[in-house]
Amino acid sequence: MRKFAIDWKRNQSGRQQKNLMDKFSYAIGLGIGQNLLSMGAKGIAVDDFAQAIKDVLEGNQTAISHTEARDIVNKYFAELEEKMNAANIEAGKKFLEENKKREGVVTLPSGLQYEVITEGNVGHYAKATDQVQCHYEGTLVDGTLFDSSIKRGQPATFGVNQVIPGWVEALQLMPEGAKWKLYIPSDLAYGAQGAGEMIPPHSTLVFEVELQKILSK
Repeated sequence: MRKFAIDWKRNQSGRQQKNLMDKFSYAIGLGIGQNLLSMGAKGIAVDDFAQAIKDVLEGNQTAISHTEARDIVNKYFAELEEKMNAANIEAGKKFLEENKKREGVVTLPSGLQYEVITEGNVGHYAKATDQVQCHYEGTLVDGTLFDSSIKRGQPATFGVNQVIPGWVEALQLMPEGAKWKLYIPSDLAYGAQGAGEMIPPHSTLVFEVELQKILSK
């Protein structure tokens, strides 16, 4: 019989969970803990955390007011965001500084870096107003994949001037049929906003892009 990671009869603390309410309580705590980790809230003082829950559930006088609690939480996450942003900026700068030293990497005045994988049909270039068809994969500087038309099995079609600035610049320099690897500073990508859950603010991005077709010439 398959064994599961969680033994509902006895958790790692050694405490037995005898009934449905024990299991429900543990499950609720599990969900809250996972949510806190996903938000970057590490180092929680578990005793204080448990005491706050106990006070609320038992109707006790809380150590701080709801207004104070809200202000503390907002301050914590503002400081956490500031630290994460600074770390992303530093990681991107360090990556690009090291990357530009590699043979074959070209650094443009804008800060965009690229290296040629496949030359393509020299003489056939897209304009900002053209539509193009591309296959691509995008990663963070640590190699985390956040998007891939290749994995979807379908190339993407879009206007050259409808994408991030780093792509707009590169697509007008690449010949049709070329494949380049792009190293895009955050200010030429999604900047301070980031994009969804996969691309944090101030992220330097790496793309492998194949310009398959220029659809309007």
